Amino acid sequence: MLSNSLFPILLCLMACSDDLPTVEVTADDTVISQSCRVVIPAGVVIEDAGGDGVIQIGASDIEIEFAEGSVLRGSSPGARPDEYRGYGIRLNGHEHVSICGARISGYWCGLWAAHADGLTLDGLDASDNRRAYLKSTPVAEDGSDWLRPHENDNNEWLTNYAAAIYVEDSDNVTVRNCKIRHGQNALCIDRVNDSRIYDNDFSFNSGWGLAMWRCCRNVISRNACDFCIRGYSHGVYNRGQDSAGILMFEQNEENVLAENSATHGGDCFFGHAGKEALGEGGHHPLEWYKGRGNKDNLLINNDLSYSSAHGIEMTFSFGSRLIGNRLVDNAICGVWAGYSQKTLIADNEFIGNGAMGYGLERGGVNIEHGSNNRIVNNRFRDNKCGVHLWWDPDEGLLKLPWAKANGAESTKNIIAGNEFVGDRIAMHFRGKSDVTLGWNEIREVEKEIETEPDVEVIRKPSYRIKPAPAPYEAYGNKRPVGARKHLRGRENIIMTEWGPWDHESPLVRLVRDAGDSVTYDLHKMPGGLRVSCTGENVVGSMATPRGEKSVPEYTIRATKPGAHPFVVSVETRGFQKEITGTLISTTWDATFFRWSKEVDPRDDLEGWRKLASGNEAVSATAKQLTFKYAWGGPSEQKLSEELTTAKLGGDYFGVIARTKLPLPAGKWEFITRSDDGVRVTVDGKPVIENWTWHGPTRDVGVLELPKDKTVEIVVEHFEIDGYAVLELAVSRGE
Repeated sequence: MLSNSLFPILLCLMACSDDLPTVEVTADDTVISQSCRVVIPAGVVIEDAGGDGVIQIGASDIEIEFAEGSVLRGSSPGARPDEYRGYGIRLNGHEHVSICGARISGYWCGLWAAHADGLTLDGLDASDNRRAYLKSTPVAEDGSDWLRPHENDNNEWLTNYAAAIYVEDSDNVTVRNCKIRHGQNALCIDRVNDSRIYDNDFSFNSGWGLAMWRCCRNVISRNACDFCIRGYSHGVYNRGQDSAGILMFEQNEENVLAENSATHGGDCFFGHAGKEALGEGGHHPLEWYKGRGNKDNLLINNDLSYSSAHGIEMTFSFGSRLIGNRLVDNAICGVWAGYSQKTLIADNEFIGNGAMGYGLERGGVNIEHGSNNRIVNNRFRDNKCGVHLWWDPDEGLLKLPWAKANGAESTKNIIAGNEFVGDRIAMHFRGKSDVTLGWNEIREVEKEIETEPDVEVIRKPSYRIKPAPAPYEAYGNKRPVGARKHLRGRENIIMTEWGPWDHESPLVRLVRDAGDSVTYDLHKMPGGLRVSCTGENVVGSMATPRGEKSVPEYTIRATKPGAHPFVVSVETRGFQKEITGTLISTTWDATFFRWSKEVDPRDDLEGWRKLASGNEAVSATAKQLTFKYAWGGPSEQKLSEELTTAKLGGDYFGVIARTKLPLPAGKWEFITRSDDGVRVTVDGKPVIENWTWHGPTRDVGVLELPKDKTVEIVVEHFEIDGYAVLELAVSRGE
């Protein structure tokens, strides 16, 4: 039976050669209760007005096939991806449903299935569904872009971040031959067990390619989850912001991940025990936490390279087997396995890891507070450090029920049968711990071993371990490992405001913002390129740098001081883009200073301002107020040698900045992003005032000028502790 709860909008047109009725879908709230072939007329947009799915599956044991060229589209082509809403297909409580060939785009979630044992999804294309607008730019990171995967028992992943496909509380699911690009999260599975996910391409997304929550005994093989990343600018910063090619959170057990390519991710693979397993909240008896976390998972013969952070992060885990994986040029380290126990790391290739590591966390394998781990028969080459094991007084984590139940010593770890060639340090051991060293081949390294007095190094030169082969079953026919050789290297991670560039579409990308000038890269322009710039007191120019970078650049510059709106139009064959902005050509005089709790700016504003005239205050000039301190302070902004040597740290500092800016008559918007307090005055009158202790916050103030005028702008900012940022933008108001 084919029905609709409101309108008879499904029309059975004819019986197909395979005896499936052909059905035309043209409106919301369509219920499908028997096998059919779905046809959607070209150009039709169907919004999910009620948030319950445009197509609703109403029966078990049915097959739904989408006709070629039919697209279930939920938003108009010009809509912003962060404004997509609703669900394309909703399935709840029906088993053994097969959906084949669907094209779904423009929704918060393309397909949401729950309690759907035996579900088969074959050949779906769920590209271009909801994704966030990213505030991080090639110039600087924005901390508000971080994801938080730590909670999902109430579908927080779907509610907060969306997904192209979301499957929950289902067993024996098959997902194969699907393609999801240009979204945020591709496939999320929540309490999905005994299932097969293979031959899919979940690449070029801004969050997670495949995300797993409390999933067991699944086979995930021969999928491409490359370029699932945010928070990266090559050579500028590498954060990742908890994006990942493959994410595994909260007590996943006995899964096999084989022959997948998950390169160029925030992490390539990100596994974490989860909040409940750690006892953050402590709702179980202490004995319950024994052995809790991701357990007995096999990662074998995957390519997990070129991440902005880690190739594999598998923390607070038990019995992980990491075998035969390729881990090359990960920015921080190849494997980060803090608090892991009984991990086997064998027959992997670690090359060139750690180039952008933070402190001592860098290189091939890094394990903090780990025990009974075996690192054997691996090949290490040109890493900042081959293997780094340590114990430290990690007071916060050591107090958690997980640590009390499982222990957190760095002990009984074995390193044997490995090859170290050209690493800066082959092995590094720290803190109260012990480690057993068997035979290892070490050649052309700068330093073989660095150790501390508290470390007991047990040498057994004859000790060689060759682990037994790890048999596994891999489904699928595709070979994604090595399929994108032409994109190897982190320099090929190029971010846009909507996510990673796919290296196929035309791209106009902001690469430099100096306040009085901005520069854009023009990638993959197919021919007949025309670029023009309009606006008073601005000029545009094209250049093609020589050398490795042959991408055309277009720069807009201000010709005189002031605020100058501009419009850049880029046209080429089959592509058109218009960019608007405002150049602010001015010089800020900024004074940075420390303050103490005794002179809190929220209670004693005048006393705090007097500190800017004190002997310890340091002045500098800046072309724009764009201070992305993060967890640092003013001395890391590279504004002047005097400010750098003043060593103004990341807590309890202030800045007062002034400039005189010519503004034409009309409405002007002042936009700040601050952590913590901020105040903006123009000619002594407040425009923005958020003089509080707060996280990164956007504030907007409006100034109306009846005539052209040079105004004096004063920006005051204080930071208490933690993360810090101060940014000011000025633009023509509507």
